[in-house]
Amino acid sequence: MPILVRLELPIVQAPLAGGASTPALAAAVCEAGGLGFLAAGYKTADAVRADLATLRGLTERPFGLNIFAPPGHAPDDEAVRAYAARLCDEGELGEPRHDDDGWEDKLAVAEAERVPLVTFTFGCPEPAVFDRMHAAGAEAWVTVTSPAEARIARDAGADALVVQGVEAGGHRAVFDDDDAASDLGVLAALQLVAAAVDLPLVATGGLATGRAVAAVLAAGAAAAQLGTAFMRTPEAGTAGVHRDALAGEAPTALTRAFSGRTARGVVNRFMREHSEGAPRAYPDVHHVTAPLRAAARERGDADGLHLWAGQAHALAAEEPAGELTRRLAAEAAAALEEAISRLRSG
Repeated sequence: MPILVRLELPIVQAPLAGGASTPALAAAVCEAGGLGFLAAGYKTADAVRADLATLRGLTERPFGLNIFAPPGHAPDDEAVRAYAARLCDEGELGEPRHDDDGWEDKLAVAEAERVPLVTFTFGCPEPAVFDRMHAAGAEAWVTVTSPAEARIARDAGADALVVQGVEAGGHRAVFDDDDAASDLGVLAALQLVAAAVDLPLVATGGLATGRAVAAVLAAGAAAAQLGTAFMRTPEAGTAGVHRDALAGEAPTALTRAFSGRTARGVVNRFMREHSEGAPRAYPDVHHVTAPLRAAARERGDADGLHLWAGQAHALAAEEPAGELTRRLAAEAAAALEEAISRLRSG
């Protein structure tokens, strides 16, 4: 039986690569009846294997593992070097590197560990990858932002799709991160993708309340995926300076300044000063700025690191992840009942 059908609650915790993802967070969501995720992004295969072992010690329920699809062609090296030169006054820089984040090693871990669900972000793998995951007993999902991407993922063998709206925090999941990339909001994207493909859909992007969950369920999603909403939970590995930014009401914006790939975060000095002209060069720029961001995080400098956040970040609550999962589901049910009552009374 598909995992989405087996869930007690239609609440999915986004993978949250880069620090917020922890086995404790994923387990808490799973134990509450939702679907928890581990992020493989930016970790070694051995670290992912250790996280899987820890998670399985905390829950016996199904969970997901997110893996970054390999990046496209290498960017213009001169553009990356020129951008790095602009950052020299910020502090110690890293060397640009166009790697695939241990793609094959992480696929091998997913196979060997018999992970129940694997999702792919930043692109759609070849059909052979889906065949490998299916042979290992895993479902395989792809994050998409448009009907065109949805068709590609369906044809490759995806079992379900995560439909990401432009409101989402963190990196945009677009397959091709160019200036004409999809900027659809989650409700528009969900409707268009549903009309294009006949697959189960999980909606994500700017969802922070039970009413928002109800909205995407009413629009046809099988579940709602929330990321920023879980980043202030005690189980998340979110840095203190990042937690403080999420609790405020500062606006968010899209930028390539931190990683070379379009991402949404709370606007800060680094974003304002370096977004213009930041090259399309992921993960090369990510490696260049990694030491800067680590140093800023260490000293609690909110102006020097990426503060990934969705547009509704100010609504993120500081409460245990299990309680949040159950509360969101209860509020969504109440909102749907209220909507039905309005329709019937009319």
